[in-house]
Amino acid sequence: MSFESLGLSADILRAVSEQGYSEPTPIQRQAIPVVLAGGDLLASAQTGTGKTAGFTLPMLQRLSTTPPVAKGRRPVRALILTPTRELAAQVGENVREYSRYLNMRSLVVFGGVSINPQMMKLRGGVDILVATPGRLLDLMHQNAVDISTVEILVLDEADRMLDMGFIHDIRRVLAKLPPRRQNLLFSATFSDEIKALAEKLLDRPSLIEVVRRNTASEQVSQQVHFVDKKRKRELLSYLIGRDNWQQVLVFTRTKHGANHLAEQLNKDGITAAAIHGNKSQGARTRALADFKTGAVRVLVATDIAARGIDIEELPHVVNYELPNVAEDYVHRIGRTGRAASTGAALSLVCVDEHKLLRDIERLLKREIPRLALPGFEPDPSIKAEPIQNGRQGGRDRRPGGGGQGPRGQSSRKPGGDNGKPRMNTGSPRPPRRSQGPKKTERT
Repeated sequence: MSFESLGLSADILRAVSEQGYSEPTPIQRQAIPVVLAGGDLLASAQTGTGKTAGFTLPMLQRLSTTPPVAKGRRPVRALILTPTRELAAQVGENVREYSRYLNMRSLVVFGGVSINPQMMKLRGGVDILVATPGRLLDLMHQNAVDISTVEILVLDEADRMLDMGFIHDIRRVLAKLPPRRQNLLFSATFSDEIKALAEKLLDRPSLIEVVRRNTASEQVSQQVHFVDKKRKRELLSYLIGRDNWQQVLVFTRTKHGANHLAEQLNKDGITAAAIHGNKSQGARTRALADFKTGAVRVLVATDIAARGIDIEELPHVVNYELPNVAEDYVHRIGRTGRAASTGAALSLVCVDEHKLLRDIERLLKREIPRLALPGFEPDPSIKAEPIQNGRQGGRDRRPGGGGQGPRGQSSRKPGGDNGKPRMNTGSPRPPRRSQGPKKTERT
């Protein structure tokens, strides 16, 4: 099946072709006809399988071929809600790319940046608004945006929004929308909470589930290496140097842990940057841009980035620390092996994390293959300790979107760079055991 067979217009097909796509993915093949027909949709697919185009392409088709219901200046006809700033920016970029040859205006709004330029652009009218819930509510409070004209509502990564506590914000947004509209709910998983939301939001929806819930992509090779907690950074630096990894996304549980690891990697001569909820939007944008261009070799992230980073052919994902919730493991490793690419995911597991690993393998319904490097064997005399994972289990509940604090006002402190990275020679460090009882920080 080709995109031409799905009934998309020539202008949209031209834009799709220029992005290098010729055949729709399974979620696109099933979702596009449903959206074009105007019905509500509840869709689930693995991360990285093309969900964004699955709703963007038919949405653009419908908006470009029908006049707006509301009169006057350009009304907001489509609203796309996303949980994080990074995901909002990614979706907004896709909307712009696919609408290149259409008479459509789109805008992305999120917190962490000045609200005034966003208000100015809204005054000129936009057809498609991509927003995080907190910033959207803030704009609504200031009467800068009217969503009573929305014809199509999209909840993207809805499970993540619920997990991050945005359900009350979502309800406040829904209360301002017109009763008659098309609703599209896209999610990486079909949790019970998602099904409950769908029952209240959707009207006789079509149901699409490309794969069973919480399934890791078969295009991602997974491995586990058991290692003492205090030697994880040494092992990570050794592997990056030995195998000459040039682009590695590394996940930690906490913001402090991300900052500390990035600093340590830079001291090892490996260019690294951290991205998490306490970083200013400028710092987050620079870090992600540098990572995409190769100026930064390692991007250390908290789970805020698990669904908001879309990098073509990202080769390596490392779980420096396992997530507290098993489902987040699937979303983390889903940053690699996207579309038709393959990727590798490595988890560095200390004795404290054995239960977390068992939870993940129970979710996957299989054991993850073990990797062992001589010289990095764990010390069997070390006993497991409780994981100190910070506020709310270490999960970033305030990642983006202006969803922090009253009316989406950000309470983050601006973050900066981690200092000047030294040049990396790429030469592997030989494995060695740490000498003496060195004090380490709990993550």
